[in-house]
Amino acid sequence: MDPVHIVTGTAVPLDRSDVDTDQIIPSDWLKQVSRTGFEKGLFSEWRDDRDFVLNKQEHAGATILLAGSNFGTGSSREHAVWAIQQYGFQAVVSPRFGDIFRNNATKNGLVPVVVEPEVGERLLRAVEADPDLEITIDVDRRTIEAPAIGLVAEFPLDDSVRHRFLEGLDDVALTLQHDARIGTFEDGRPTWLPTTA
Repeated sequence: MDPVHIVTGTAVPLDRSDVDTDQIIPSDWLKQVSRTGFEKGLFSEWRDDRDFVLNKQEHAGATILLAGSNFGTGSSREHAVWAIQQYGFQAVVSPRFGDIFRNNATKNGLVPVVVEPEVGERLLRAVEADPDLEITIDVDRRTIEAPAIGLVAEFPLDDSVRHRFLEGLDDVALTLQHDARIGTFEDGRPTWLPTTA
């Protein structure tokens, strides 16, 4: 995964609460064997409505998804994170995330920004009024800012998760940081122990 330090851009205001992973990426899309093309399935049932916010030209190219509370609830589905990323979003802002979704996001390089409900509401209304409003998320400082409306807020991010984002470390890369120690252990491993080879 690529390092993530700062995400700056415009946002899509998805003013809906309790959005579950089946709404993010319907189950029909889980039959694919490759890990590409999921952006076409992102909110696909809602996108049939031409007035749905993702269909609005003024939000084309946005890099931040602003959501209501309880975003990403439901079943564990990495496809939901992949669909959001492949559509072009680098961060999702919500007052609350489903635990499994948030964990999948951090392991795949999608920044989940938890904000106070009043901050989330203020951002939603501001972006609805001005689709060109620029928002900056600073992973290192753990802040979200919208200078044009005078908004600066902090968001929680565990030190270990922050480190993963800043260094671009997925689970495999984290394990490979200990490659020399693993090799040393395997070299001294008693022959009577079972092996995977």
